[in-house]
Amino acid sequence: MGQNAEARAPATMLLYNEPMSNHTSWRAGGVARYYFQPEDLEDLADFLRALPPSEPLLWLGLGSNLLVRDGGFPGTVIALQGRLDQIELLPGGRLRVGAGATCAVVARQAAREGLRGAAFLAGIPGTMGGALAMNAGAFGGEIWERVVLVQTIDRRGAVRWRLPHEYQVGYRQVSGPEGEWFVGCELQLESGDTSGERLEIQRLLRRRADTQPIGEPSAGSTFRNPPGDHAARLIEAAGLKGFAIGDAQVSDKHANFIINRGNATAAQIEALIEHVREVVNDRFGVLLEPEVKIVGEKA
Repeated sequence: MGQNAEARAPATMLLYNEPMSNHTSWRAGGVARYYFQPEDLEDLADFLRALPPSEPLLWLGLGSNLLVRDGGFPGTVIALQGRLDQIELLPGGRLRVGAGATCAVVARQAAREGLRGAAFLAGIPGTMGGALAMNAGAFGGEIWERVVLVQTIDRRGAVRWRLPHEYQVGYRQVSGPEGEWFVGCELQLESGDTSGERLEIQRLLRRRADTQPIGEPSAGSTFRNPPGDHAARLIEAAGLKGFAIGDAQVSDKHANFIINRGNATAAQIEALIEHVREVVNDRFGVLLEPEVKIVGEKA
């Protein structure tokens, strides 16, 4: 079986001075000098080969873990949402997935195909490419626990498959061969009755909706959990729940989420991130590490 989230191939798109507030879940930030969406992997390879070697690149999925500063990104954004989103069932319980496929769709498709072990992906608000790059996890599962192969591309447009042992994988961090980016992977899952898996996906999605500010612009968890503790507990214990700088606010629903109440600038969000870090560090001696990626230039 081969499934594509788009029945027809999407067209190539190249935009100039594109507002990144249109493409990030925080709904804030400046413009990207160029914003490129490839038609397919071959189109992406051709585009990369044509770029100057010094061109700064920013890879974008759902924009759910990203803050682009108000001065914008002085390079090219390569956006894979709706591109490279194939999901293909392989023999032996393997699932081949493109980097542009959303994690929640992969979780549901795996269950439909009679494969267990991917339900936790329903709790990750991003694409597979971003999940691979940061070893994303939710509800006790992490993506690299299931990875058996990754597909990468480099600036020369060379595509290759690599094994997990070629990477150093830790909590919310992955390092490996330099100058390569993830464009796909293969996951090892287990065949079996997935009725419980489908119920688990629904339960996880309900739990996420009950405990997180899903309906408000945020970037998911703002900080990594420190060893043996939870960032949300520390932030709440520091009295920061509901604290705001401009329209950037620590969520009343979940203290590890910073929300945009309407017109927050990237500068206000970044200032709130730093304020939370300072207060928690002063109070508990724990310096929280941001889980979100902050890029670009200040206005």
